[in-house]
Amino acid sequence: MANAWADVGSIGSCFESLTDPRIERNRKHLFGDIIVICICGILCGANGPTAIHRWATAREQWLAQYLTLPNGIPSRDCLRRLLSSLQPQAFQECFEAWIASVAAADAGGELRLVAIDGKSCRRSHDAAHGLGALHIVSAWASEEGLALGQTAVDDKSNEIQAIPLLLERIPLPDTLVTIDAMGCQKHIARQIVEGGGHFVLAVKDNQPKLRQAIDSYFAKHLEKDLEELQYHNHQSIDESHGRVDERVYYLTRVPKDFAVGKEWPQVKAIGYAVRFTRHADDTTSCDVRYYIASRYLSGKRFAEAVRGHWSIEAMHWVLDVTFREDDSRARDRRLIDNLSWLRRFAITRLKHHPMKESLRGKMQIAGWNTDFLAEVLTGKQL
Repeated sequence: MANAWADVGSIGSCFESLTDPRIERNRKHLFGDIIVICICGILCGANGPTAIHRWATAREQWLAQYLTLPNGIPSRDCLRRLLSSLQPQAFQECFEAWIASVAAADAGGELRLVAIDGKSCRRSHDAAHGLGALHIVSAWASEEGLALGQTAVDDKSNEIQAIPLLLERIPLPDTLVTIDAMGCQKHIARQIVEGGGHFVLAVKDNQPKLRQAIDSYFAKHLEKDLEELQYHNHQSIDESHGRVDERVYYLTRVPKDFAVGKEWPQVKAIGYAVRFTRHADDTTSCDVRYYIASRYLSGKRFAEAVRGHWSIEAMHWVLDVTFREDDSRARDRRLIDNLSWLRRFAITRLKHHPMKESLRGKMQIAGWNTDFLAEVLTGKQL
């Protein structure tokens, strides 16, 4: 137990490379102490500086065993000022070694699945300064449940500009990146491949020629029951709440005469995914989606990439429902960005604790039981 607690007390050392933005005369609290308090507070369900301060005040005696706390618990204003001053990218980079040490990737030799998607912090708009809600584009290792990084922009329409910045900050070799239709852009596809990675990108009406070309090609072969087409495929059936979903995935190499092949040189395969749904009232529906890929994957891996992208949307749901991110009234852009990253990191740590409990349940237990909190932080069982 002593070793685990030593790890908790040394977490602040992960941030030694981070520049303390405070002027010298205002440094009444140690920089590392404040960071550790913020991390622990968010893990225990605090949604901002005020709640973090309340949690830390209630746990002051416990914190004092592992932190220096030369002037007691920092005030909520102290916490807010620091989180509003930290440069988000530098702050995130300090977590990289920590994340790598407690949750190493292991995809069994397969390409690592990384989903990229955006989420708006709905109540972060600042009408007084003419700013809309902050939109955060993040990278999520789907199979590992790891937050890899994020980039904030002032509007959802700027997501196309944010994705390349995020791709520069995450490791791309041996990675299979999935992005929804917003990221289906030639320069993004090129950047991923040039960075040593691969992609599966959803194709919708924002790329009408590409979508039409894929639709026409598969429609032609479906009329002949795919007898003249070489392809990889995968099928699955899921039943839930009286609904039955049958999914079929097809992936084939890009044909030599593909209508827009020259415009998308990185694309090596095109995909077609169909979902047939029988609802509880016995009605049926059908949904068809189209994809481009930089590698001719197996049918199973293609299906895993398509379905795996849902995990980042599930993570966004957790941010809203469990961490109540959309209810946050923070207005400062850096504060919002840094708090959002801390929440994503908290999800990563809570997901990796082996207790069979919901994320919300784990978060509550961490707030009640400091031994459990230490296990979540260090990845070690006490």
